[in-house]
Amino acid sequence: MSDNDHNQKNYGYNRRDFLKKGAAAGLGISMAGAALTSCSQRLTAPPEPVKHGPLDKVRIGFVGVGLQGSSHVRNFLRMDNVEVKAVCDIVEWKVRRIQNWVEEAGQPRPEGYFLSKTDFMRLCDRDDLDLVFTATPWRWHVPVCVDAMKKGKHAATEVPAAVTLDECWQLVETSEKTRHYCVMMENCCYSDRAMLILNLTRLGLLGEILNGECGYLHDLREVKFSGRDESLWRTAHSIKRNGNLYPTHGLGPVAEAMDINRGDSFDYLMSMSCNSRGLNLFATEKFGPDSREALQKYALGDVNTSLIKTKMGRTITVIHDTNLPRPYSRGDMVQGTQGIIQGYPDRVHIEGMSPPHQWETFESYMEKYRHSLWKDMAEIAKGAGHGGMDFLEDFRLVDALLQGREPDMDVYDAAAWSAVSELSEISVARRGQPMGFPDFTRGAWKTNPRIFCAEL
Repeated sequence: MSDNDHNQKNYGYNRRDFLKKGAAAGLGISMAGAALTSCSQRLTAPPEPVKHGPLDKVRIGFVGVGLQGSSHVRNFLRMDNVEVKAVCDIVEWKVRRIQNWVEEAGQPRPEGYFLSKTDFMRLCDRDDLDLVFTATPWRWHVPVCVDAMKKGKHAATEVPAAVTLDECWQLVETSEKTRHYCVMMENCCYSDRAMLILNLTRLGLLGEILNGECGYLHDLREVKFSGRDESLWRTAHSIKRNGNLYPTHGLGPVAEAMDINRGDSFDYLMSMSCNSRGLNLFATEKFGPDSREALQKYALGDVNTSLIKTKMGRTITVIHDTNLPRPYSRGDMVQGTQGIIQGYPDRVHIEGMSPPHQWETFESYMEKYRHSLWKDMAEIAKGAGHGGMDFLEDFRLVDALLQGREPDMDVYDAAAWSAVSELSEISVARRGQPMGFPDFTRGAWKTNPRIFCAEL
């Protein structure tokens, strides 16, 4: 599915005009925040939590069943009390593949939808669905989720949940008005490493949490020029946009450890990008110096660094690095007054427990402090996508709906974490100017209870 039409619509004239108007308003956090949170003026009261009773079974419709979407289908087919009722994709053979998988799993053949890019709307019209799950290219996440919620279904989406601030508000407002869940499926929050970090912070072993570092540091050059799968739409974002385009994999686990939206909130962000070199050099080597790919101008700086300040005075560094040669990393660092824990490489130091001025391995803490979710389900999750964390996130969503429990992540998490994308783009365009976060919770972050694996 091509994303070029979306990029031209959302990042052409209208976007430049918005930046000009914002610059004319002057510099400063307060002005930036006012310009970016105008949607919240019609949403002044703190929201009431969305709550639903338990379901006997979870009936799911899938929209987008490529690489990641099909992986989720496999996970759900392994679970009891889950029925796959419908599947949608613009590629017919992908729909047929999922239909066959569902039948092979012993369920009735689901209805297939593949007539057009908006055929998901017919899927959402069905009255036999509890949940619509989308793993489409980014531009379709919000349209699918909004249509699903308006038609009485819960919505779950791959990351990021939204690309623009307006899209973030669409998700929040629709969830509140329809009283249906909208969950961003951030699998990295469920990694064994992230949940050990979460456990240590919640047990107070790191003291008061003050600082975090994270990011998405993944060499995607081959992916962006593969001519298939994500390259059909992801490369277009690198051509048109310059900022922290994919923040949630790194930011999600740090936000959970810091109780963002539940005792703290993102306040403002500053962002800058280095030059763009990596994609042109790679394309020159792969396709030749006169190729269209080598001559293309790419807006995305090879490394973007964004710095977030929270309402309670914490700092978080978020890095986006996908155009240069490097081993994979997400950083995953949380630092407090009593210690520090960091991934890639995995290491930890806790004052009074670790040898002075020395790192320890995660293994030193896993036996005693490994999160109970991994203790209980590591064998069950084995073999699933991304080391098993994909299965755990899918299981937790289904379990919440079956038990009548609020899912681990809500629409305010989806909005706050995804908002980094456009805020960083605008900050980069304004030479690193601080940009205020909208308060999607309208003050409810001060009293909201924890929901992420809170009952374990």
